[in-house]
Amino acid sequence: MEELLNLSPDIDPLEYKERLEWSQNSLNQFKIFFSKNPNRVFFRNKPRSLLPPGPHILISPEAQCKCLGYDYYRKGSLVSASRVLRGECLKPLQCNKIGIEQSYSASIWALDGTPCKHPVISPWRWLASIVIPILFAIWGLKRRSLNLSGAVLGLFVGFFVTISNYAHLSCLIAFFVTSTLATKFGAKKKKKLETDFKEGGQRNWVQVLCNGGMALQLALLYLLDVGCGERPIDFVKDYRSSWLSIGIIGAFSCCNGDTWASELGTALGNGDPFLITSRRKVLRGTNGGVSWIGLIMSLLGGLTVGISYYFTVLYTVDSVILQQAPPQWPIIIIGGIGGFFGSFLDSILGATLQYSGVNEFGQIVERPGKGVKHICGRQILDNHSVNLLSSIGIALTLPGLANCIWP
Repeated sequence: MEELLNLSPDIDPLEYKERLEWSQNSLNQFKIFFSKNPNRVFFRNKPRSLLPPGPHILISPEAQCKCLGYDYYRKGSLVSASRVLRGECLKPLQCNKIGIEQSYSASIWALDGTPCKHPVISPWRWLASIVIPILFAIWGLKRRSLNLSGAVLGLFVGFFVTISNYAHLSCLIAFFVTSTLATKFGAKKKKKLETDFKEGGQRNWVQVLCNGGMALQLALLYLLDVGCGERPIDFVKDYRSSWLSIGIIGAFSCCNGDTWASELGTALGNGDPFLITSRRKVLRGTNGGVSWIGLIMSLLGGLTVGISYYFTVLYTVDSVILQQAPPQWPIIIIGGIGGFFGSFLDSILGATLQYSGVNEFGQIVERPGKGVKHICGRQILDNHSVNLLSSIGIALTLPGLANCIWP
């Protein structure tokens, strides 16, 4: 790590004065920012030639970086990215040559909108990542929307999604709560149409994995690649975190849109749906069957996920960083697109690669058998694998679309 300041004893007094004024102005900017945004200023190890444009600050050698009860100090080099410089550790610059000679420089990334790559996970985030998934797992068991295996796997999904980003957690909550309510809506009507109907849904670990598995993987990549914390969507300055976050929005909006379309579309629709591949009328509950009310519900389901992410970003991200970032409202539109096209892709796969038939009682079945009349599809995939492939497809394609249309 190179020395950023190495002034010789015979330095020109005018140059010395200019550097001192510049460093003092930077220090004042930092103090103003820090007073409004405590614990939000981070530093990164980089040579001087790689520092981004923007304000820098000279820190006296007495300054120390404290984090979670221990001290970190490195003289003559940039401060590590994972260290947070706390306000009480700042020392006013010495108004003499010795103070400047022994100082070192660090980029104030928060001032130019570039977040820390690996911020330290706070105890409160650890606590929230444990408590919140437990509370929702208990709620899901009581509402019979999860069985025991689904609740156990849901704890792991919830833990990593929560610890990565609270906005990711809000997407998970929006999906889980609204899909649970949608499943319970019109239960009597669905019971007559579906042979495998379960009160409340009672999702097992396979269903949890297929609906939340892609989001779980993206949350893990988010943690490994960019660390934890809430960030605005900004494909120019923060491409990777934006890509991963949009992917998580896509995964949850796809699953939520499909759930709203199937559950609410079946409960609210009066007429028979049409097969998405041929547009011929089919019985309600047929894989690949869609209705106009179902398509509208899929759009609304995706919008719900996008809205939850949008308001979480507004609440958790510093206002200074939000002002420097692009507008965040397209998140809502992206969520709606994910919900609509996620349900559309699910219907295409269901109509072609998933078996649908009707038994002698007029109920839709997914396996051929005695007295079962074939409606559409081949017995290649089941409902779980269709959901998994749909969420993967939307999660991988939606970030590219968002990057193209983001203002």
